Amino acid sequence: MHTEPLPWPSPVPPSVRSLQALRSAPVQDLAPAAEWIRTLLIDAVGRTGGHLGPNLGVVELSLALHRVFTSPRDSIVFDTGHQAYVHKLLTGRLAGFGQLRQAGGLSGYPSRSESVHDLVENSHASTALAYADGLAKARKLAGAGERAVVAVIGDGALTGGMAWEGLNNLGAASDRPVIIVLNDNGRAYAPTCGALADHLATLRKNGNCAGPNLFTVLGFAYLGPLDGHDTAQVEAALHRARALRRPVVVHVVTVKGKGHLPAELDEADCLHAVGPAPAPGSPAPAAKAAAPSWTGVFGSALARAAAERPEVVAISAAMIRPTGLHPMAQQLPGRVFDVGIAEQHAVCSAAGLAMAGMHPVVAVYATFMSRALDQVLMDVALHRLPVTFVLDRAGVTGPDGSSHHGMWDPAVFGVVPGMRLAAPRDAPTLRALLDEALADNDGPTMLRFPKGNVPADLPAGRRLGDIDLLHQTCQQPRDVLLIGLGPLAAACLAAGQELSAHGLSVTVASPRWALPVPGELVDLAADHALTVTVEDGVRTGGIGSALAQACTDAYVSTPVCQLGLPRRFLPHGPRDDLLRAAGLDRDGITASALRAYDTHCTPPARRSRRIS
Repeated sequence: MHTEPLPWPSPVPPSVRSLQALRSAPVQDLAPAAEWIRTLLIDAVGRTGGHLGPNLGVVELSLALHRVFTSPRDSIVFDTGHQAYVHKLLTGRLAGFGQLRQAGGLSGYPSRSESVHDLVENSHASTALAYADGLAKARKLAGAGERAVVAVIGDGALTGGMAWEGLNNLGAASDRPVIIVLNDNGRAYAPTCGALADHLATLRKNGNCAGPNLFTVLGFAYLGPLDGHDTAQVEAALHRARALRRPVVVHVVTVKGKGHLPAELDEADCLHAVGPAPAPGSPAPAAKAAAPSWTGVFGSALARAAAERPEVVAISAAMIRPTGLHPMAQQLPGRVFDVGIAEQHAVCSAAGLAMAGMHPVVAVYATFMSRALDQVLMDVALHRLPVTFVLDRAGVTGPDGSSHHGMWDPAVFGVVPGMRLAAPRDAPTLRALLDEALADNDGPTMLRFPKGNVPADLPAGRRLGDIDLLHQTCQQPRDVLLIGLGPLAAACLAAGQELSAHGLSVTVASPRWALPVPGELVDLAADHALTVTVEDGVRTGGIGSALAQACTDAYVSTPVCQLGLPRRFLPHGPRDDLLRAAGLDRDGITASALRAYDTHCTPPARRSRRIS
């Protein structure tokens, strides 16, 4: 992966060297500057990986925004944030693009720690209008209404419920002059779905001659549709919008992946996100079958199960392909539903499907699932409905950073009554647990797995209820029980070998269904001097905490050492590095287990005999 400075397209156009230079540049300089920026993006993102298609589509729009508005005095809020690379480049971070999304380098999203020009770093969609509403209220209260508030939101993000709540509030507030820039490229990942997409298509077709539209009916002035790749046209519309001093929607039409033919022709998602290219001169990888991804294994298993079970349906929040639903959608298109970026609606709609006798599978990234906690709790669990939630990108996700790490779900959803949660450790357990979830008609189930490729199979020595025993010593007394959740079972098995070398008898267990805590797991803990739980979710309130509580309730005195992710927002970086920093690799688990055993299980006179 590349981390060296980029060989910038030369020379750097004067108009993009500073915001002051951009605002004073003659209009004829903007088209060459836009092409220079595209060349830079294709090269930089191709090296480091990142969101390519969205940023190629907003080059001219970003130039116009920063020519009309004076950031940070004027507030520019980017919804979702993955289309803010050009904004970063224009606001003084050009030199950092060689380390984009690399550990210690630029974030792939707006970042308040990077620049005063970045207001909102949460990359969850559909929030910009609410932020803008609050900013505009504050400006009015402070007597600073001349400071513009601009929300840049895509048509995909506009399908989310919070965006509609924002429209409802802003449209009725004629004294809050928020400017909504609707970046309409007809897509989220895939083409935008629903009635809103149809309405925007009509506006694009008929131009501004169609009479009243959704936005004017809600109380907004409407400017558009405009060619979002004509900087001068967009700039003129933004000046006019500012002068109106009322809520305005500026509708710009753009092409995702603009100017890069591979992106424009990519039917899946216009190269929405790309991985890093191999370093120059690196040897070609040996020819071998690529390891399947967790997403791919799940998608194939679900398509097979759905073919056998007519009651199985699937729901996605604008992410059919990224969550693995595409094979089922191709095979059984009438039973896969894309509801747009609307997790709350997805879950409540699943409740309705379950009430009518179906078994819905709601496939969502783990980081986005918490947005629908109320619906999981009150609309699914309260009614004991058979809905299966499949959380992709669980745990540490890597270069997308703090807003994308899927580390909260066990703690958040572990409190839901009747929720059964599983973390498969390999492909066979994922397939088996999915089958068991689809056969469960007595309440909600949840499966979680990480981003990336599935590790090698890790077969169990024997089964104890819902617990797979990967290793169990025959030696008595039994010293340490290592409980590895999901793919961290492999690190626990390796740590178990290290602990055995220190003279300890070790059992390594992998719970199939981790919540509610199986009684067999409490019994195992009671049979050992020390229990160590290892999970790639937040440690506070996680599965280890649930086991410790279950042991307390059962009057089991075995100490439970809980290893997991710290309760803080983690930076972006490689998954293995972040897990190692949290002590969740072989060496970290071994050291923690030895320290805990030395503290809790060794007579005081003999302590510190194993660790320094």
